[in-house]
Amino acid sequence: MSSTDLEICYMTATEAIAAFKAKTLSPVELMAAVIARSDAVNPTLNALTYTHYERALEQAKAAEVSYAQGANVRPLEGIPCAIKDFHPIEGEITTFGSRLFADFVPDNTAPTVERLIDAGGIVHQRTTTPEFAHSSATHSPLWGITRNPWNPAFTGGGSSGGSGVAVAAGMTPLADGTDGGGSVRIPASACGIVGYKAPFGRNPLDREHPFETLLHYGPMTRSVADAALMQNVMSGPHPADACSLREKLILPETFEGIDDWKIAFTMDYGYFEVDAEVQENTLAAVEVFKGLGCAVDEIDLNWNWSILDAWMVHWEGLFAGIAEEFLPRQYEMDPFCVSILERGLQHSAARFYRSNLVRGEMYKALAPLLDKYNVMILPTLAVPSVAADHSNADKNFTINGKPAYAYLGWQMTYPFNLVPQIPAISVPGGFASSGVPTGLQIVAKTYDDLSVFRAAAAFEQAKPWRGVRPDL
Repeated sequence: MSSTDLEICYMTATEAIAAFKAKTLSPVELMAAVIARSDAVNPTLNALTYTHYERALEQAKAAEVSYAQGANVRPLEGIPCAIKDFHPIEGEITTFGSRLFADFVPDNTAPTVERLIDAGGIVHQRTTTPEFAHSSATHSPLWGITRNPWNPAFTGGGSSGGSGVAVAAGMTPLADGTDGGGSVRIPASACGIVGYKAPFGRNPLDREHPFETLLHYGPMTRSVADAALMQNVMSGPHPADACSLREKLILPETFEGIDDWKIAFTMDYGYFEVDAEVQENTLAAVEVFKGLGCAVDEIDLNWNWSILDAWMVHWEGLFAGIAEEFLPRQYEMDPFCVSILERGLQHSAARFYRSNLVRGEMYKALAPLLDKYNVMILPTLAVPSVAADHSNADKNFTINGKPAYAYLGWQMTYPFNLVPQIPAISVPGGFASSGVPTGLQIVAKTYDDLSVFRAAAAFEQAKPWRGVRPDL
């Protein structure tokens, strides 16, 4: 691939749209470049399930005509957009990463995906996910192991791992994900991109998970501006989701500064073990915010491991509720996925509800702090990443030489799924000695999307990451 084509592959969506309008780049040129890039790097990374390149090129030609005619183009006209193979698209195979659904063709499209398509986004590829999105390392019996473009020995995260890898590797400027315990933010951190979990109700849910507070559809991009662009398309009320908010929030194209802001900082919530390199990069981010004129205070939330238990009970109960019928075919499934299902079937309704009491205690400690500060910053993950074939049942997993829970002991994202009204974004925060990125998580008070984006944009401007790319 020529250096010019590689530059095209790493354009942001906002840059590409501006170039389309200026007629210095065509949607066909962009699509051809990302297809060639995908063909070159995906054999190493394994981030894709199905591709639709012939159709995508035809749609790119149609978008090229629209720009040439000076028509009122749609917000994402001609932009390649990868869709996670967990999100239904009517009439197209959607596998959910499972052999049980290897040939499944849904009869509906997820509302946010429908909006991306209606806005002119071109679905050129579907991205890998672990079976039923149950893991934060993307590998499955159906599709195999997805690898991190910065160091293929590591995972690109999960469960939206294929999406994170595809964006980071120049295979697409935009991808979508779902975040039930961090599944947008985890791969964003491990892959060095931007991932946003909007507050509950901001983006509509799919029909398969009605009223589910843990789950959030969100954008995965190479820049904060692209995340805002994509979020504006995905958000707003939808008749398929009674929880979707009636008032649609429109994020601006550019963001004001934060020079007089008060920022809270926690390294570990009070109970996580955090890798030394992650700590170093997070402390460096604190200094960046101080350099922007912000006052940064370290705070103590005094949270504890009961939060993990609450999330596990809810997650396992959710999975059992929708997947109990699959038990007769459990031998075709990932064994750890089966264990989640079996544990979920053992939870009582009382224990399931008691997780809400933990959520209430969490917010009791969190709310006064978020009212006092503009945003709070912390690591996205407790480690840069884990091995590409990481086992969630690994009893020898450690952080800083100390035993840690292999499933969720390294993910500092799930607490904000238990308090789902909190907006949370992950932005690139640095690199580890392994070459794998580390992420910085930014959160704000309930439904304050704008503050999260302002802080993320200011950090991006002060510490730009666009010039560094995986060596593929």
